[in-house]
Amino acid sequence: MSVYLYRWGKFAFRRKWLVIGAWIAALIVIGGVGGSLAKPFQDSFTMPGLPSQKATDILDKHFPGSSKDFDPNAVTGTYVIAAPTGQKLTDPANAAALQAFVDKLNGLDILDKSIPAQNPIDLTKQISQKTGVDCLGTDRSAPNFSSVCSSVPLNVLNKTDPDSVATIKAKYDIAKFADITKTDRDKAYGVGADARQAGLQVELTGSIAQDPGGSSGSSELIGIAVALVVMVIAFGAIVAAFVPILTAIIGVGTAISIIMWGTHWLTVPTFTPILASMIGLALSIDYAMFIVSRYKHELAVSKNPEEAAGTAVGTAGSAVIFAGLTVIIALAGLSFVGVGFLTYMGVFGAVSAAFAVLVAVTLMPALMGAFGRFLFKPKLPLVAQHNPEDEHSVTNGMRFARFIGKAPALTLAVSVVLLGLLAAPALSMQLGLPGGDSMPKDTTIRKAYDLQTAGFGEGANGTLMIAVDLSKTPENQRDEAVKALQDKLRTYDGMDYLTFPQRSQDQEAALFMGVPKEGPNAQQTKDLVKHARDAESQFQDRYGMQYGITGTTAIYADVSAALLNKIAPYLAIVAGAAFLLLVLVFRSILVPLTAALGFLLSMAATFGATVLIFQEGHLNLVEPHPLVSFLPIMLIGLVFGLAMDYQVFLVTRMREEYVHGKSAKEAMISGYHHGARVVTSAAVIMISVFSAFMLEPNVVAKSMGFAMAAGVFFDAFIVRMVLIPSLLALLGPAAWWMPKWLDRILPDIDVEGAKLAALKESATPPAEDKEPVPVG
Repeated sequence: MSVYLYRWGKFAFRRKWLVIGAWIAALIVIGGVGGSLAKPFQDSFTMPGLPSQKATDILDKHFPGSSKDFDPNAVTGTYVIAAPTGQKLTDPANAAALQAFVDKLNGLDILDKSIPAQNPIDLTKQISQKTGVDCLGTDRSAPNFSSVCSSVPLNVLNKTDPDSVATIKAKYDIAKFADITKTDRDKAYGVGADARQAGLQVELTGSIAQDPGGSSGSSELIGIAVALVVMVIAFGAIVAAFVPILTAIIGVGTAISIIMWGTHWLTVPTFTPILASMIGLALSIDYAMFIVSRYKHELAVSKNPEEAAGTAVGTAGSAVIFAGLTVIIALAGLSFVGVGFLTYMGVFGAVSAAFAVLVAVTLMPALMGAFGRFLFKPKLPLVAQHNPEDEHSVTNGMRFARFIGKAPALTLAVSVVLLGLLAAPALSMQLGLPGGDSMPKDTTIRKAYDLQTAGFGEGANGTLMIAVDLSKTPENQRDEAVKALQDKLRTYDGMDYLTFPQRSQDQEAALFMGVPKEGPNAQQTKDLVKHARDAESQFQDRYGMQYGITGTTAIYADVSAALLNKIAPYLAIVAGAAFLLLVLVFRSILVPLTAALGFLLSMAATFGATVLIFQEGHLNLVEPHPLVSFLPIMLIGLVFGLAMDYQVFLVTRMREEYVHGKSAKEAMISGYHHGARVVTSAAVIMISVFSAFMLEPNVVAKSMGFAMAAGVFFDAFIVRMVLIPSLLALLGPAAWWMPKWLDRILPDIDVEGAKLAALKESATPPAEDKEPVPVG
C-alpha cells in the first residue's frame, strides 16, 4: 500500500491544479444536487418488535385510529394554559379569554378541521353530566371522583390550586413532521397572543413546537479557531496551519451534501449533521496534520519537495487510511444494531469519516504542491523550537517516554487506578430519551412541561395507555377483569392514578390511561412499566385477558432497554473487526489486545464522567437528567474509532523504528518522540471541536460533545500516551510477537513503509526526480 500511495502522492503534487480543481468541482456539483434534493431532518425513536407494539395491535383491532396518537410523524400539539396566580380558569374573565382562544385556534388555517379543539371547561362539564360526578364541584370525596375526573383536561385533582391549569389537544393539517415550516410553528404559537394579552399563560408542546434546527454553526467556528491556534504552535508556521483547515472545509462540506441527498429518501435524525460535523472537522484536520507533519520531516532529509510529498503520503497516508477504516467500521457497525435512527447516524457519520480520509490522502498532497516549501513560511519565533522529527532534538515527549521506560510498572498502575476511579459512577448510569424536561428553560416546550407538572403531576407529561383485549374473557367476567387489573396497577408505588375505563364498540376491549408519579425518564416509571407487564400472566390465567402498555413513556422505556441490551453484541462486532484490522497493521497479537483493553478502560471512565456531569448534575453545567439512551452505543462507536486512530498513529511509528532495527524499548521511546507532539495536537483539536458543541442548546449535542471530548482526553492522554507505552516497555520484544503460521497467511500491507524504503534504496530515481520541481 505504501508504494501505491507514494506514487499517488507524487502525482497529486505534480498535477496539483488538476486535483484541486476536481475536488472543487465535486464539492460544487454534490452540494448543488444535495441542496436541491434536501428535505427537513426528522426524529423517529422507534424500533421493530418493542413490547409496546402489543398494545398498538389491540388498539388497531378494537379502537381504530387510537394508535395514531403515537405516530412519530403525526403533527400534533398540546397547549398548556394557566390562569394568573391565585385565580382559576373557571373565573368569568379567564373563562371568556379561554373560549376566545379556542375559537381562534379552530380558525387557524393549519388546524385539522375534522378534529376541532374543544374548551377544557366544556369537556369537564360534559363528563360530569355523563357520569354524574361533579368534577368542578368542591366535594372531591364522591365515589369515582378520581377515576372519572382524572381524564378531564383541567387539573381538578390538584387540591392545592385546582382548576388553574388546563390542556388543549390540537391536530394540524400537515402530512408529517418533516413538512413543518417555521411559519407553521409561528402560527401555532402565535394563536395564543390574545389570550396572553388577557393574562393567561399559554405554552405549546408537541411535534408542532419542535424546531429540527441542527448546529448553529458557532460550534464549528470555535473548533476551527482552536485547531488553527494548535497547528500554528505545532508547525511554527501560519500557512501550514491553514492548509488542514482547507481540507476540512472541503471534506465536511462534501459529506454534509451527501447527507442532504439522504434526507430526500430516508428519515435522517436531526442530530446527524451535528454528528457529521463533529467527526468530519476533527478527523479531516487531524489526518491532514499527520501528513503535513511527516512532509515537514521529509523536506528536511530530501532536496526534492515532490519526493517528500510522495514519501509523506506513502507512510503517514497509510496510517491515515487504516486509522480511518477503524472509525468507519465502528460507525458503520451501528447498522448491525437494527435501529433505524442509529443506522442512519452511523452510516452518515462513516461517510463523513471516509471523506476525511479522502481529502487527506488525495487533496493534501496537491495543496503541498501548490504551496511547496512556502508551506512552512513564515516561521514564527518562539514557537515549535524543538523539532520532534529531529532525532537529536530532546523534546518533552522524549523526556516523558524515557521516564515511562524507566518506571513502566508505576506509570501503568497510576493510569489504571485513575481510570478506574473515574469509571465508578458509571455503575449508576440511567438512560432515557429527550423530552420536554431536557429543553432549555426559556423555550415554550419546557415551560409547557413545567406547567403541566405543576397542574397534573410530572407523570402527566408521559401517560401510559393500557389497552386490554377481552375477546377471550367470558362476557360476565369482563367488568370484573378490568376492575381487578386497575386495582392491581394502583398498588404499584410508581402509579399516581388511573382514568375511568372506556369500552370498545364490540365490547371486546377496554382502554384506560395510567398516570405515573414520576416523569417519563424516571427509573421508578420504567420499573412501573416493567412490573405492570410482568403481572399479565396472572390475569391471563384467571380471566383469559391480555393487555399491553404503550404511550410515549412506555415506548421510550422500551427503546432505552433495547439499546442497553444491544451494547454488548455491538461492542463484540466492532472490537472483533477492529482487532483483525489492527493485527494486519501491527503484525502482532498482543498490541491489538492491549489497544482493546485500554479502550475499555477509557470508555468506562468516559461513562463515569458523563454520569457525574449530566446525570448527577455536578459542576452545575446542566440540570440533572438521565443520559440520552443512544449516547452509550454511539459513544462506543465514535470513541473506539478515534482511539484506534491514536493507537495507529503512535504505535505504527514505534513499530517502524522496531522493524528498522531498534530494541523494543528504544523503539517505544523513539516512536513516542516522533509522534507525541502530533498526537497531542490532534487530541487537543478533537477535544476542542467536541467541547464547542456543549454551547449548542440541544441537550443531545451538549452531552454528546462532552462525552466525546472526555473520551478523547482519557484515551489519548492516559491510555495511548501512558498506559500503552508502559505495557510495550514491560512486554519488550514479546509485544511484537506473532505466530509464524499466522504471519505467513496474513497479507503484508506495509503500513510502516518498509517496502517503500527498499524501493527507494534499490531503484534509480526517474529523470524528473533529479532536478527540484518548481513549487508555488
